[in-house]
Amino acid sequence: MNNIPEIKIGIVAVSRDCFPEALSVNRRKALVEAYSAKYDAANIYESPVCIVESEIHMVQALEDVKKAGCDALVVYLGNFGPEISETLLAKHFDGPVMFIAAAEESGDNLTQGRGDAYCGMLNASYNLKLRNIKAYIPEYPVGTAEECADMIEEFLPIARTLVGLSQLKIISFGPRPLNFLACNAPIKQLYNLGVEIEENSELDLFEAFNKHANDPRIPDVVKDMEKELGEGNQKPEILPKLAQYELTLLDWVEAHKGYRKYVAIAGKCWPAFQTQFGCVPCYVNSRLTGMGIPVSCEVDIYGALSEFIGTCVSMDAVTLLDINNTVPADMYEGDIKGKHDYTHQDTFMGFHCGNTCSRKLSSCTMKYQMIMARALPEEVTQGTLEGDIAPGDITFFRLQSTADNLLRAYVAQGEVLPVATRSFGSIGVFAIPEMGRFYRHVLIEKNFPHHGAVAFGHYGKALFEVFKYLGVEEIGFNQPKGMLYKSENPFC
Repeated sequence: MNNIPEIKIGIVAVSRDCFPEALSVNRRKALVEAYSAKYDAANIYESPVCIVESEIHMVQALEDVKKAGCDALVVYLGNFGPEISETLLAKHFDGPVMFIAAAEESGDNLTQGRGDAYCGMLNASYNLKLRNIKAYIPEYPVGTAEECADMIEEFLPIARTLVGLSQLKIISFGPRPLNFLACNAPIKQLYNLGVEIEENSELDLFEAFNKHANDPRIPDVVKDMEKELGEGNQKPEILPKLAQYELTLLDWVEAHKGYRKYVAIAGKCWPAFQTQFGCVPCYVNSRLTGMGIPVSCEVDIYGALSEFIGTCVSMDAVTLLDINNTVPADMYEGDIKGKHDYTHQDTFMGFHCGNTCSRKLSSCTMKYQMIMARALPEEVTQGTLEGDIAPGDITFFRLQSTADNLLRAYVAQGEVLPVATRSFGSIGVFAIPEMGRFYRHVLIEKNFPHHGAVAFGHYGKALFEVFKYLGVEEIGFNQPKGMLYKSENPFC
């Protein structure tokens, strides 16, 4: 993963001047010790500056964490804390901020050793709102040194994602294919999120591709593809063309990312791509995504954005799939019922032509794109990576701008079942609890498109917090039985 940030989190303790400063300082030291004992100490920086109700101390702490190269900040209330200077620190720090607070330590030390941070967190949250400052506050933000250390570790993927988005450029090629309006969305919200976008014609891409003909690096890329595919290398004749396309994209990224550090791509893949490029881009898309450069299909800009978010959170390859088809009743009865604790409506099949990283497939084979070959010569549809998606935990999610320019998101955790799909493409049998209701009252009711991003693992908690921090007011999830959606008929 060479396309996501490495994060250092600065820890600044704060103290109210009517409390002993040593209370906050010692609790900060205990917090750092607890984190270092359990997690990678390189992730954090302990600032020696304790803010004691002073704007001057705030400036000193700010300069200290900046000098230390901190990308994110933890404001730690070792005691009640100074509500003005601690929130000013969050205001002037250029990056994600978390507020947490120290729990009391002993019933034998509730006189001189009582810190009242439980109370101070209330005032901190009120002052953050007064100043319109975004900050992450965990579900229960007051804890022991060990508990607060866990909170910092949980903040790490959230901070990594927010920093990544602040330095992201999405590069797109071509308008959406005809009759595929579903993933079209206003780009205004990208700018609101701090994301840059560079929109290009697929003709620009085609020109760049042609300039890479006979590129001397092509044989080395082909060898790497052969190694990755192994016995699945069933179309060796198409690899040089795919290698040429991969080099085209990678060179474009380096030449066009400008002042941005991170890139995602929304690529064109039909209808003219096959006839002009002489292949389909699916396998190359899978390889770049495996490198940490997400590539969405069908110029799905918010799909690429969602994939990048998932890459930052999981530090792993993600994929983009169609929420595609139901599981046939006979397949459910024979392969799922009684073996897995899901109803038929909890299951569905997630599919795309061949864009999923080989590491996330049970096995893979290079093939042609069957759907496209129904209308085109088979030889120009080569280049898909087919295989069943490996069983295991997944998180299905998406961040989307609606047609009327509102940000919406959804997050749903589930799994890929160990069930043979008996189908084609990059595909898996998915199970999400209460999927049928979620499909109707979130995906359909809120007008989400058919593409969903998939992270391989359960990352719902971090993704939900990322979306909250970004200001997404409506975040759908697969609500459990007995918890009705607003649009759900209570008599059904």
